[in-house]
Amino acid sequence: MPRIPLTWLGEHVELPADLTAERLAADLVRVGLEEEAVHSSGVTGPLVVGEVLALTPEPQKNGKTIHWCQVDVGAHNAPDADGNPTVARGIVCGAQNFGVGDRVVVALPGAVLPGPFPIAARKTYGHVSDGMICSQRELGLGDDHAGIIVLERLGFGPDVTAPGTDARVLLGLADEVLEINVTPDRGYCFSMRGVAREYSHATGAVFTDPGLPGPGVLDARPAGVAVEIDDERPVHGVPGADRFVAQVVRGVRASAPSPAWMQTRLTQAGMRPVSLAVDVTNYVMLDLGQPMHAYDLATLTAPVVVRRAAAGERLTTLDGVDRALDEHDLLVTDSTGGRAARVLGIAGVMGGADSEVGDATTDLLLEAAHFDPVTVARSARRHRLASEASKRFERGVDPQLPRVAVARAVALLVEHGGGTPDDALTDVGTPAPPAPVTVDPTLPARLVGVPYTAAEVRSTLTQVGCTVEGADDASTWTVHVPTWRPDLVAGVDLVEEVARLRGYDAIPSVVPPAPTGRGLTRDQRVRRAVADALAAAGLVEVLSYPFVGPDQLDALGLDADDARRRAVRLVNPISDAQPFLRTDLLVTLLDTVRRNVARGTGDLAVFEAGLVTLPGQGAGVAPRLPGGVRPDDATLAALDAALPDQPLHLAAVLAGEVERGGWWGPGRPAQVTDVLGLVERVTALAGVTATARATVRAPFHPGRCAELVAPSGRVLGHAGELHPNVLAALGLPARAVAFELDLSVVLAEASADPVEAVPVSTFPVAKEDVALVVDADVPAGEVLAAVRAGAGDVLEDVRLFDVYTGDQVGPGKRSLAFALRLRAADRTLTAAETAAVRDAVVAQAHARVGAVLRG
Repeated sequence: MPRIPLTWLGEHVELPADLTAERLAADLVRVGLEEEAVHSSGVTGPLVVGEVLALTPEPQKNGKTIHWCQVDVGAHNAPDADGNPTVARGIVCGAQNFGVGDRVVVALPGAVLPGPFPIAARKTYGHVSDGMICSQRELGLGDDHAGIIVLERLGFGPDVTAPGTDARVLLGLADEVLEINVTPDRGYCFSMRGVAREYSHATGAVFTDPGLPGPGVLDARPAGVAVEIDDERPVHGVPGADRFVAQVVRGVRASAPSPAWMQTRLTQAGMRPVSLAVDVTNYVMLDLGQPMHAYDLATLTAPVVVRRAAAGERLTTLDGVDRALDEHDLLVTDSTGGRAARVLGIAGVMGGADSEVGDATTDLLLEAAHFDPVTVARSARRHRLASEASKRFERGVDPQLPRVAVARAVALLVEHGGGTPDDALTDVGTPAPPAPVTVDPTLPARLVGVPYTAAEVRSTLTQVGCTVEGADDASTWTVHVPTWRPDLVAGVDLVEEVARLRGYDAIPSVVPPAPTGRGLTRDQRVRRAVADALAAAGLVEVLSYPFVGPDQLDALGLDADDARRRAVRLVNPISDAQPFLRTDLLVTLLDTVRRNVARGTGDLAVFEAGLVTLPGQGAGVAPRLPGGVRPDDATLAALDAALPDQPLHLAAVLAGEVERGGWWGPGRPAQVTDVLGLVERVTALAGVTATARATVRAPFHPGRCAELVAPSGRVLGHAGELHPNVLAALGLPARAVAFELDLSVVLAEASADPVEAVPVSTFPVAKEDVALVVDADVPAGEVLAAVRAGAGDVLEDVRLFDVYTGDQVGPGKRSLAFALRLRAADRTLTAAETAAVRDAVVAQAHARVGAVLRG
């Protein structure tokens, strides 16, 4: 986020003498620039200029040499016998880079340096040190800790460094810096120029535009270093570069330090001073908003060519990283080793290491160009290289700034580095002017709800920098937007400017009426009831991100040909480790459980309802949509056809104990029956009866997994105990259980017919038990279904109450005992009728699963 030093801002717009950062933030928020933070130097108390009067080296036993210094700090000197401040301060200092006569920065007792580090008079090395002589790092001005600040070497003359002068003011440490939050559409506010303009809009203060060309800046000049723009593969039909300005400055002390005031401002703005050449380009960028680059002219061979990358090209950027370039990257190259053979940098993002300014550099080629925002943004994201330049280019830079920025940088280099600019200047390319915007002058009032007059709308747009063509009573105006506002492309953009500058506080708050409606749909009611029921059962609802990686699918033990591995890949994933959209809800829910268990929560009962993404069979490729216009019906239809299916799933995991142990007795761990009970509760809310049958499906235990089937035969989901290998891979408690339902299928299976009330029979219930012997591999659910079918309409309830295996039923067999409750609506059942029901149950079970009555 941009940091705005108040003193720097005051060079472009009139500021009140008593302006504070808090007041500036309040003024800027009225025009849509929000405060992020207020920064101060962290230096308080007496910090003054001192002159070294005497310096006595004192070697120590540890091999270190310290200096006992007498420092004149003017009015802050120690008083003599008459109370006059004439006695110099005695200060111990271990640095070696200063001498007698140097003007230094002294922190006196009572000062507090960043850290915080309070300063006090203290005895050290046999002396009482009455203060501290400061380095850059101790004051938060840089990383240099070994050397003391010598003000003369920073460019401060004797007229401003008299002993006793307030060094906080001299070094800018007394300044407040406001950090603001800039929305993506207002990239011009990433500069002092843009923020000063907005402050002028907010307060009416007089604004002086530093981006206007000065005398002679736009004069015709002889051509300089040859530059070619050769973009044969433009992105979205727009060339990657439409202007490139370059000028040579010779004999510059490029590696010398920049002046102190410039270093201070760069530091306040959050940038590290490097050298004169680098600091000047950064300073101009922060001031005007035009990114620049300085090349070592001795390493270049003309022509300089702006082109797209070729296959296999690589570049080591200024951050020392070797990068494989993409064919869509826009590059700045030269002809070293052959025509356009060497890459100088990724255009608008970062330069290359082998053409950077070094200690031996004396001749510079200054570049200021205008690059396509989309091209720069994609390169920056592709290489994960968000630079200060790319932040500005991808938001849109004023294409009229390059000549002004080059002239400004040249002037600073000549003034502070002793260089001589070439009269020749390269200016290649002609940016297209912004397209005029046609707008109805009554549109702001109609959209915002404030009765803006045509005169107010015209005045506001003119204030923004627009030129308005059309009478106040005309039905449409033609508005020519300024070059620094590439975000103004439609009438609604101009409406936003009117609302913003006329004041958001002028827009009335109108609560819309609440229309009568039909309430929630059936599906909405069921979804809410399901969530409420699971929460009532003691489960906690969670929300996980839908992004997964191959390692997560591997942890679930999915086979290589499992359909759930066929997932939609994201073009721009948040993490390269998770590039896919989930096809299964348990994969992300189990990751949530793993994270909680790893943090010490061993007993968990959680659920989640969320979408999964299933790539459709033969789905087309989504078309690229145009910007600023509504796509036609055919394009929208093609877009809809390319969308993958996104059904709603419901999943739950129970791990550890579901009933805690204590003095009342032992706890009970989660069991398969727990999740089957939850499934039954969920499906009952939707009016669907689910039948469980044995199956094999990852990530469940192959012998303890149930497939849940609707009466229509459609699979609703799966439930069971998780596979031990999955539990081990994720570090989960043993015997954890889970289920996952396709809630979209459950809702589709739900009957839309209203539930009919069934009369309650007043006749007594008849009870009958039946024990059936079946093969051991026959699922109990199939036997239960046969019992229900055989019992008929008089069956009120049936419950499996005993399972037996042993010698009495023989090897490979087991006995399932069911308790039946029988009741007729119109009579009391006789013994003969209940016996007939029993016989029908046995017959039906024998026919379906080969069951026989246990003797």
